[in-house]
Order: sequence, then structure tokens, then C-alpha cells
Amino acid sequence: MPKSTSPGHIAAATLSSPSNPSTGARTWRDYALLFALACCWSSTYPLAKLALPTIPPITFISVRSLIAAAFLFAILWVRGVRVPTDLKAWKLFATQQLINSTFPFLVITWSQQYVPASNTVVLASTTPIFAFLITSLITRHEPATLLKLVGAILGLAGTVAIIGLDALHGFGSDIIAEIAILLATISFACATIFGLRLSDYDPMVVAAGSLLFGGLVLLPPSLIVDQPWTLHPTATAILATIVMGIVSSALGLMLFYMCLGRLGTLTTNAQGYLRIPIGVALSVLLLGESVPANLALGVMLVMAGVAAMTVPAERLKRLTPPGRDAR
Repeated sequence: MPKSTSPGHIAAATLSSPSNPSTGARTWRDYALLFALACCWSSTYPLAKLALPTIPPITFISVRSLIAAAFLFAILWVRGVRVPTDLKAWKLFATQQLINSTFPFLVITWSQQYVPASNTVVLASTTPIFAFLITSLITRHEPATLLKLVGAILGLAGTVAIIGLDALHGFGSDIIAEIAILLATISFACATIFGLRLSDYDPMVVAAGSLLFGGLVLLPPSLIVDQPWTLHPTATAILATIVMGIVSSALGLMLFYMCLGRLGTLTTNAQGYLRIPIGVALSVLLLGESVPANLALGVMLVMAGVAAMTVPAERLKRLTPPGRDAR
């Protein structure tokens, strides 16, 4: 669908991607968006932990998706932005929602019944590693530089340092749930690559359409399996669901597509490492979960990994001595 000249699309044009986001010039605003995305998504797992005791996973994901969709459609209406009605657009929205939200969120939400929120944050933040492997070995749509490989390794080392080696002893009891989180993370990585196909659409339109599809798809299973009229959710669970719908799903997805257009796949996925210290801190504040003693070391490794994976290519070339390849 070609872009219109409506005020909404004019505003969206200022957020649109360069033709090659992996090499385009970047500003502090681009990285501010990346940090904002990390903040939105890092709240997902602690908030879900507050809602799950009284709201089952299917109903929880469906309700938060519909709340997020309603929030975004209201903003689109105020902005005067038209939502595409062609089948091609909605096929893209549906596919993106399935691999970026519906499937991975269902899996992770189920897993959170058995895995602490802080561990879930760390496991679900390995997306950049899988995105790097998929990009470098399969799609090759962005330059997978040696520096980004080092960043991925540092980020992985940071995740190990944050959860602590003692946590490895607990993998046996809940290994199925933990492996499921990693599978969901691979789905996230695929979604960041597929999401580049949606760059012709306003990020808010993509987020709204995707969330509406996801919420409606899960509504029938929710009614059949969970029978929500029989549930008795607490006030905390209801509040957590609403906050997740608006902050994590609505604002988070909108920022996600904006970052994809501005920063590309690998750099956008680097926000997964930023989510680790933020998500662990929220798990401590909201849930009272314990912090590993080596958290400081883990955070330093994580930040080093983010810096390595997000350094602009043009800046790296300026720092590289003549005659040497930056890759």
C-alpha cells in the first residue's frame, strides 16, 4: 500500500527508515528510542508474574493484546491515520504477530509459571545472539561484523554472570520451561528480520493491526479453555494486565518497528541486553526476587556487548587505521 499524504503519514515519514538502516547515519535520538524500547519490554515479565496467579496464560495474552490494540486505534483515530484494508497488509500483520507475539508470548507466559521473572528476563534477552546467527548464516541482509560477534559473546557472558553459575544447577527441574523460553526467543529473532518487510507502513498501524489480530485469534481458545467469566482476578492482576497492554504491547511494539526502520535488525535486537539489568531490577522491586552477587560484573559485560553491537559502521571506519578492514 503506498503511503498517503495524510498528516499521520507525514508524521510517520519522519520516523521512516533509510534505505539501508544498517549503515545509515544515526543520532542520539535513535539510541534513545532503543533504550525506551528496552524499558517497555523489560517490564513484561515482572508484570506477567503479578497477573498469572489469577489470570490464565491464554486469557492474559488475549486481553492485553486487545487492550493494546484499542489504545493504538484510538491514537490512530485522533491522528487521522487510515488503517489499510487490503489483504496483503493484513497477511503481513498476521504473520508478524504470530512469530513476534502470539506464539512466543504464549510460550513464555506458560513458562513463567515455573521460572522466576529474573531468569525469564535473562533467557528471553538472548534474541541478539539468535538474530546474529540467523543473519550471518542464512539471510545475510546486514553485515555481520566481527565486532558484532564480539558484542554477542560479551552479552551472553553478561547473562551468565547476572544469573550466576549457581542457577545452572536448577535447570534440571524446569528445563522444559527454560528451553521453551529459548525457542520463543528464536521466534523473536525471526520476527525482527521479517519485520523489515513492514517498513512501508506507519509503525503504529503495524502494531495496532498486529495486536488486534493476535487478541482476536486467542479469544475463542480463551472462552473455551479458560472460561474467563469464572475467573476471579485480583486488582493487582487487572492493573498489571492493563499496564502491560499499554506500555509493553502498544508502546513497545510501536517503538520496535521504529527501531527496526532506523537501526536495522542486529542493532534493534541489542536492546535485549539492555532489558537484562532493567528487568532484573524490576523483578527485585516488584516481586522481591533476589539479586545475584555478581550482578555488577554482568551489567558491565552486558553494556560492553550493547556498545559493540550498536557502534555505527561509519564511526567504526573512522576509528580503523588505513589499510585495515573494520570487519
